[in-house]
This record gives sequence, C-alpha cells and structure tokens, in this order.
Amino acid sequence: MIALKGRIIWSGWAKGEALVSNQPISFYGGIDPMTGEIVERGHELEGKSIAGKILVFPYGKGSTVGSYIILRLKKRGIAPKAMVNIRCEPIIAVGAIIAEIPTIDRIDISRIRNGDLVEVDGELLRIYR
Repeated sequence: MIALKGRIIWSGWAKGEALVSNQPISFYGGIDPMTGEIVERGHELEGKSIAGKILVFPYGKGSTVGSYIILRLKKRGIAPKAMVNIRCEPIIAVGAIIAEIPTIDRIDISRIRNGDLVEVDGELLRIYR
C-alpha cells in the first residue's frame, strides 16, 4: 500500500477504481451530464464513464457552470465517488462542496494508475496494488 497526504477540499471517505487523466477535465462540455461519459474530443479518457470511479486529474478547466454539472451528476447517481487533483481550482472545489463529493488536492497523481484500487479518507489517499 502507498499512502499520500493531501489537502482536503471536501472531507469524506470513498474507495474504488481509479480513473486517471494527465489532462485537465472540463465538466461543462467535456462530460455528458446525462451519462457521465467524457465526450471532449481528443481527450485521453474520451468515451470513458466517470460514474462510480475515483476520478484523478491534474485540475479542472472551463466554465463555472462545471460546478453545477458536478452537482447534476451527483443527483443523477453518476458522479465520481471522489476526486483527486494536483491543484483543485475553484470550479472543481465548488462542485465538490455543493455535491458533497470527497475531494483532495496537492497529490502527486503520477503515482496512481488507471485501475488501481484507491481510497480517499479525509486528507489521506491510499493506493492498493
């Protein structure tokens, strides 16, 4: 097990499969709010669903509407279980808070691979291999 300590954006606990992107993610226009699928053309995760995953990405991008897309995904039951960032900027932070999705940042995401079993527990991220 690898344990990393980050900064809490929204505290909570979640465990699941990591879905990792080295590219930023836009929730407004980059993710289908009806399915949770990444639809941004050319994105390395295009066609993948974020539903029920521990979504790992460097930071968010795009419109402030993205915060409300995160909330919409949560209400539809297709949001990520948790989010992990290098730097959580305001769009992702507000979305995490209003949707009550455990989120931490200041994490070296290069240590996490797609498919890893990961656990977010407050400020701790545990990677099980």
